[in-house]
Amino acid sequence: MRACGVCGGENIARLGLLGVRLPRVPGHEIAGEVDAVGAGVTAWQPGDRAGVGWHGGSCFTCDPCRRGDFANCAAGRIVGVTYDGGYAEYMVAPQDALARIPEVLSFEEAGPLMCAGITTFNSLRNSGARPGDTVAIQGIGGLGHLAVQFADKMGFRTVAINRGRGKEEISRRLGADEYLDSEEGSTGEALAKLGGAVAVISTVGSSPAQADLIQGLAPNGRLIVLASDRAPIAVNPDLLVFGRRGVTGWYSGHAKDSEEAMAFAALKGVRPMVETHPLETAENTFQNMNKAKYRAVLIP
Repeated sequence: MRACGVCGGENIARLGLLGVRLPRVPGHEIAGEVDAVGAGVTAWQPGDRAGVGWHGGSCFTCDPCRRGDFANCAAGRIVGVTYDGGYAEYMVAPQDALARIPEVLSFEEAGPLMCAGITTFNSLRNSGARPGDTVAIQGIGGLGHLAVQFADKMGFRTVAINRGRGKEEISRRLGADEYLDSEEGSTGEALAKLGGAVAVISTVGSSPAQADLIQGLAPNGRLIVLASDRAPIAVNPDLLVFGRRGVTGWYSGHAKDSEEAMAFAALKGVRPMVETHPLETAENTFQNMNKAKYRAVLIP
């Protein structure tokens, strides 16, 4: 598949933990056209617009797969870790890992929707929140700027949370109804004063900040962790017992989830904010990724 890829750091940062074998071409969030198909491929043909996210395929034989829970496949492959990813002009992927891209989305728009997009879309639609409920998004960055849009388009009262006031204007423009500055005090307390959130989507890997947010959950509310600093989250068990609050995490999803995230984005006008960079500048783009607003896309 000829591809353009999003310069995301998750794969490279976790290579050691995931046991990757080097050399390996990194990169996920890949969008392009099918250039050729192998023997036995039935779902795709050359010229199809397709993409691959973080989840790179399932075994179909383990217990989770036999239950239809492909995202939790015991032998699940990871793009850019299990096999070569998108920091290249071409890549090879199993047919079950590919997601079909709607015609109205450019490749530059589609790429981020297959990891940052699917993760936020999937966590929100499985959060238990209903239209009109209060949902908070912690961290207005690569994931958070999409989460705010999805939450708004799903009909939630959307609260954006970030350090400082620098991202208040863009958060409100993307659909946030309220904005909380985490530098002004406890965001959990501030969220509780707004009536509490049915769901908080945490896109920032900060265990202390995540622990603080738990007190901002409404009864039966859930903190959904998308990013981790690999440190324990200190939880007052009284907050869990009284109010039946919960803390959980969310993994991105499989190819069909990507198709549904892109279909929703195409229907409702959700779009990632991207910067494009030539493929030959991948190293420099990666080193400056934290400066991107909000996804850096490599173009062959």
